[in-house]
Amino acid sequence: MMWPLAMLIAMALDACIGWPNALFARIGHPVTWLGALINALEKLWNRPDATPPARKLAGVLTALITITIAGGAALMITLALPAGWLGTVLTGILAWPLVATRSMHEHVAAVARPLIAGDLSTARQAVAMIVGRNPSELDEPAVARAALESLAENTSDGIVAPVFWGALLGLPGIAAYKAINTLDSMIGHRTPRHEAFGWASARIDDVVNLIPARLTGLLFAAASARPVTALKSMWRDAHQHRSPNAGWPESAMAGALRVRLSGPRVYDGHVADEPWVNAPMPDPTPSDLKRGLALYVRAMLALCTLLALFALI
Repeated sequence: MMWPLAMLIAMALDACIGWPNALFARIGHPVTWLGALINALEKLWNRPDATPPARKLAGVLTALITITIAGGAALMITLALPAGWLGTVLTGILAWPLVATRSMHEHVAAVARPLIAGDLSTARQAVAMIVGRNPSELDEPAVARAALESLAENTSDGIVAPVFWGALLGLPGIAAYKAINTLDSMIGHRTPRHEAFGWASARIDDVVNLIPARLTGLLFAAASARPVTALKSMWRDAHQHRSPNAGWPESAMAGALRVRLSGPRVYDGHVADEPWVNAPMPDPTPSDLKRGLALYVRAMLALCTLLALFALI
């Protein structure tokens, strides 16, 4: 089966129709299934009275079980699929809910529309759906920054990375990646509750996103009107980010749009003094958020072109 072509089919399906609400109401979504499994294992094993080493071991087992179930189920399905074109198309259909091409654009556009119209209150409500910051403390530039940062980082986590692993390893690859990413988003936090229990999930997520994050930055640069500027920004500032991976797509987008991103922000009443990405540039404006969405679309078209080329090869 041609896995790059299957991933292209998955991206096309998601871009055209997303994951319909009627389907979600009937069967849910693979991420919600994974979330239910992770939540059950955490309730069972992440005991507050356990020692940190015991909680870390429990977290390792939680990660291994979740990844094995997701990847193993996908492998069994793959072995049952027919060979040739039919198997490729069916793989693409099955991978469809595991990419977030349409929802990524919709969530950020929901911030851009009211922000451009001058409705800061509605824009704050929309951005609260995609970032963990207190929206009431965000002014217009901060809302634009938060939305662009989310767009850059989640393009990598929600689209490029699953497609990368799916093109490389087929349905088991994209399913296992989605399990890893869901583990990280649920328990991979540096909080008293998850510092030890989520340690393995966070480290595994860092590893599997190393290549996709850098590829996402390259896609943003290639799709930019200023590819050299974007590449320079990425090379200069990516390592300043608190994440070993998120800095690559964020700094590339900042360079492409000639704005600054990241910087100090407030989480749970505490100021996180993060360094700026592309510091000499000004804060993004509402129109820059619109330009960011256009850059995202071009980058996704570039990714589709790469998949098509690999399928032909």
